[in-house]
Amino acid sequence: MTTGNPSMPTAVAKRPGGGGTTPSRNLRRWGRGKGRLLYVLPAAVFLAVLSFFPLIQLIRMSVSSVTAATLNGSWDFTGLANFNAGLQQGDLSRAFFNTVIFVIVVTVLGLVGGLAAAIALRHSGRISALLLGIMVFVWALPPVVNGSVWKFLLGDSGLINGLIQATGMADKPVPFLYDEHFALISVALVNSWAIIPFNALVFRAAVLGIPAETFEAAQLDGAGPWQEIRHVLLPAVRPTSLVLAVLTVVYAFRSFDFIYVMTYGGPGTSTNTLPFLGYLQAFVRFDYGLGSATAVLTVLMVLVLAFVYARSVRKEENE
Repeated sequence: MTTGNPSMPTAVAKRPGGGGTTPSRNLRRWGRGKGRLLYVLPAAVFLAVLSFFPLIQLIRMSVSSVTAATLNGSWDFTGLANFNAGLQQGDLSRAFFNTVIFVIVVTVLGLVGGLAAAIALRHSGRISALLLGIMVFVWALPPVVNGSVWKFLLGDSGLINGLIQATGMADKPVPFLYDEHFALISVALVNSWAIIPFNALVFRAAVLGIPAETFEAAQLDGAGPWQEIRHVLLPAVRPTSLVLAVLTVVYAFRSFDFIYVMTYGGPGTSTNTLPFLGYLQAFVRFDYGLGSATAVLTVLMVLVLAFVYARSVRKEENE
């Protein structure tokens, strides 16, 4: 007959399937989780005050009749009347079309230009360092300053028209910002110019992450520069391209400052995008309900893009 040693600890019963945990371990895990929540709490409060509350107010205004006279008073509920009014006036459909064209131009040129710049600057050197510094400077410029410079360059007496006339390509200045066909494309090109440095820096980081042995193996197999780009670089930066594509689309979709500085939505409504149309309706025409309805539609589209971005990031992390 054996007797148990009182000094020995009592065994802890394990859960079915093994891997039982002690109460003290559970307490430690709960303490760590609580500590992490405390770190997140200030950011959560900040977002709640400066993001969620204005968003709720925006939704309330979009389904109410809010003008300059009733802004500080009670708001009469109107349902979907503001959304219907935006569709009937025709401004919303034109702004949506302009936004789609604008986003396509900025996204395609921003990604292609960023990737081309990253490939060209993948080797370290003084010239690469100088060009990278210039790109960071361009990217860091405030949009108001950047837009003002380009507005001068694209003007009738600006540098670009001066060069065009000096080379005999045109007899009179090209109305880059004053023609309904040129204005939207001109502003979209300037937005592409502003986003290319950011995309190039991210793409360059992805390119520098490719092992040197991969390029050596490709060269031993007889691959040329174009084959390296096609079969080595492009597959390696594909996950980065997906994330950058969504970020560039979101950037182009919410662009407001360049349009405000360079064309102010003109000529006519040729450069009115959804964000700028919402601004005009709310703060120029003082129809806050109609402007809020346009802003809500813009927010919904951005949320869809944010969902796609989150899925892309999660997929990249899993891979």
